[in-house]
Amino acid sequence: MNYKDLFHIAFLLISSPARAWEEIRVVEDKRKVLMDFVYPMIGLCGVSVFIGSLWTMGWGGPESFRYAMTQCCAVAVSLFGGCFLSAYLINELGMRFCGVTGDIYRAQQFAGYSLVVVLLLKIILGILPDFWIIALPLQFYTLYVVWEGCMPVMQVREQYRLRFTIGASLALILCPWLIERAFTWLTVMLN
Repeated sequence: MNYKDLFHIAFLLISSPARAWEEIRVVEDKRKVLMDFVYPMIGLCGVSVFIGSLWTMGWGGPESFRYAMTQCCAVAVSLFGGCFLSAYLINELGMRFCGVTGDIYRAQQFAGYSLVVVLLLKIILGILPDFWIIALPLQFYTLYVVWEGCMPVMQVREQYRLRFTIGASLALILCPWLIERAFTWLTVMLN
């Protein structure tokens, strides 16, 4: 795992999405995104939430450690499941409503890199949870990242670009959020 490349592509997707998508488009192995980008970013999110939870709850006692582990697991499960669920939804959206040829690996590549905004915000909010009010509108930057990537990577035609961008962005933002809410609810109910 090369963290230099990880932070390079994350920074490039945030600062210049069009250039980043052109670099991503030429990658032959579409499944490489999971090992090289998504899993390390989920790990960083989990560590961030774990440290932030311990900082918030205090360091004493097993209760604070249990809470931190539960929060860490909720974030990891939600991002992992959200990535795959949103990739599936993006693939279906492209095939059914936007005239795109179905390719689940290409959809996973697209979803994995498009989650960059959500992943970076989770890392920041893990340490600084009081900034949620600022992070809420910032997650809609995902729209721009998806807008720039849908044509070069997913080969969406111009006439379907807006429809695809809105649908894919909603899937990328809502899937991890819904899975995290369900996981947290189940954790509370089963305790």
